[in-house]
Amino acid sequence: MTRSARAVALAVALGLLTGCAPSAAPLPTGAPLDTRADAGPRADFVDAGGSGVTIVDGDDWTLPASARPAPNSGFFSEETSEGDLVLVHAVDATWAQLQPIEGGPVDRTATGEAQGMDLAPLGDQLAEPGDFWMRLFASGETWAPDWVAEDCGVSTYGPDDDGQEHLPIWDECVWGHLLDTYRSVFVDLGLAENPRLRFVYVPGAFDWAEFDYDIVSDAVAAGDLDEKSYLDWYDHAWTDLVDLFGENADKLVFTGEDYPWGPFGAADDLLAADAVADGLGIRNGITEVSNFHLSEAPAFGSAVQPDGHLVIDETLPIHAGDRIVATENECFDACGYATSEPYYAVRQANLKALQLRVNWLYVVPEDSYLAEHPEHWDWTRLSLGQTAATSADAWAAFRDAEDTFWVDEEFPREWDAQPWVRNLERWLVQVDEPGSIAHRTDVDVHTEDVEAENGTAHEGLTTDVAAGDTGFVLESDPRFAASTTGDTVLKVTFLDTGSGSFAVETDAGMSAEVERTGSGEWRTATVALPDGAVSGSATRLRIALDDGADDLVVRFVRLVRDPAS
Repeated sequence: MTRSARAVALAVALGLLTGCAPSAAPLPTGAPLDTRADAGPRADFVDAGGSGVTIVDGDDWTLPASARPAPNSGFFSEETSEGDLVLVHAVDATWAQLQPIEGGPVDRTATGEAQGMDLAPLGDQLAEPGDFWMRLFASGETWAPDWVAEDCGVSTYGPDDDGQEHLPIWDECVWGHLLDTYRSVFVDLGLAENPRLRFVYVPGAFDWAEFDYDIVSDAVAAGDLDEKSYLDWYDHAWTDLVDLFGENADKLVFTGEDYPWGPFGAADDLLAADAVADGLGIRNGITEVSNFHLSEAPAFGSAVQPDGHLVIDETLPIHAGDRIVATENECFDACGYATSEPYYAVRQANLKALQLRVNWLYVVPEDSYLAEHPEHWDWTRLSLGQTAATSADAWAAFRDAEDTFWVDEEFPREWDAQPWVRNLERWLVQVDEPGSIAHRTDVDVHTEDVEAENGTAHEGLTTDVAAGDTGFVLESDPRFAASTTGDTVLKVTFLDTGSGSFAVETDAGMSAEVERTGSGEWRTATVALPDGAVSGSATRLRIALDDGADDLVVRFVRLVRDPAS
């Protein structure tokens, strides 16, 4: 990483380029995120207008002016990008860079290298203004100090996808030395309690410090690791870190995943959830492949229901608001992936992230297409970390998509249409009932977008007038409904084909009608709902076709409230 001369000068002034003991100079702290992070919507809200209905072309991501970001949420990246409100930057170091001598002080002056990145001295990086997140690249043969392998008598395993060999982090000697370094850096230097440090990826092992199981499998194949030895280490590793960080343990983020293609069969399927249960946050790195492998995600509390809908258990501690739930959405035309429809790929990846209740999202402005889709990204930013009680909206993306991970895998519970997942939903659920059964449609089909494993997705669901299904029923989460005040609208993204109108039925009455024009395009109608349509005692809505109307295809429905209205 290239660091500015101004930062180096500041580091010198603070005494951070001395390489001396931790007590020699205080680390800069400063305040956490400034008021830039509290920026509201950048686009004017599309309301229902005087007629009760406003229609715009394409998707509509606008939010009321009262919408604000949730606490403990935002975009993060390698570098800040103030214009994009990416205000949390990376501080990266290797183990060898920080602890070149066994038992010696943390070296704040040495440089390092990992994953093709040139890493500036720790002192220089910490002297830069602004909030930051951290990675300690530890397991790589060139990341770890030479003395670790010598003292522990271990060899390396690999290579990983980038040609790197790795030390066995599960070896108790290696792990003990790494814990000592974590203590020196985060406890003795005070980084764990520094308000500018938002979170830390742990444990710092394997390719890109993403805790995949290729290296573990290599050690098993070599006959050097068995299930019991690995699980014995795993059983205490995360509580070791939680105990070390103490009251700041909510900054720890486990980089492994559910069902990790490990060597131990069912014994390693739920290990990521175990790490979360031990007190860590969770992160995934591939929600760009938005249909694959993340439907049944116990670490996030996501579970496939028998009818194919996904439900998040928000009672889990991971969703209490103090921990980190993160993902990374930048590999749309990078990292070996490719999309022919960037907007579609970005949209679906962010919907998936929000369905998982993510509060922190890694982006790279150019690779994430921030400038190309500003309204969508602004909606995403303002949605991160919200709850049913605080969110400006609740939504349902109508679709059928296959999770190809489960094509040949045995699912632990009943799943009627395995591997097909019905919808992505957040506090608004599409419900099938007589007269309102939603049907798959082929009007907008995407196959193997971004990556072949992403499978096939049918975007949108349709009525079937001939079969008597003349609408779509929606149920809002009771917590969302009970906390709703002010004006409410339903934004319905529909395919403008056929003839006939539709309206929204509520317990408080019927909305104005939405007329179709037959343009053949996706359009979004903002429909004003009657007073009291959404409340503690009113949670049901129905998009209803008028008598004689043609079938209606709906792709996205968003229930938006404005407490300031």
